[in-house]
Amino acid sequence: MAEPLVSDAAARHTGCLLMKLGQAMFRLSEDRLAELGLRTRHYLILQALAESGARSQLELGNQLRIDPTTMVSSIDHLEGLGLAGRTRDPQDRRRFLIAITDEGRRTAAESDRLLASLNEQTLADLAPSRRDDLHQLLLTLNAGDALPEAYDATRDVPR
Repeated sequence: MAEPLVSDAAARHTGCLLMKLGQAMFRLSEDRLAELGLRTRHYLILQALAESGARSQLELGNQLRIDPTTMVSSIDHLEGLGLAGRTRDPQDRRRFLIAITDEGRRTAAESDRLLASLNEQTLADLAPSRRDDLHQLLLTLNAGDALPEAYDATRDVPR
């Protein structure tokens, strides 16, 4: 049996568990997405573009809570791979809109398959109904106010 990722003493705190398990999932996701030349932030950008359509770099960065410098390099990377592109905003010629390409949509779908496979592998200790319960609980935290507001208060991002 593998050594737990979090000691019993620290595991009393849900936040410590979420932090360490999140770090593990982040590292594993980065490794899996590297097969496609992507990192987690690239995956998040592609998924947001696939879901919501073209947006300004600033809007996208604010939604995903990615700082502007990282956003620029991430869009450059996706553009270099032919997965996203910049076009002038017809409403404001000073602004660029970021849009997903057809190849970006295919890559987003493939990255979804890779991450679904990773979830199956890493959550194998949970029965399917428990996986669903965990997912629903995390969705509730994600959609609530407490955690996003606390997180945003630590960042210098206008809302």
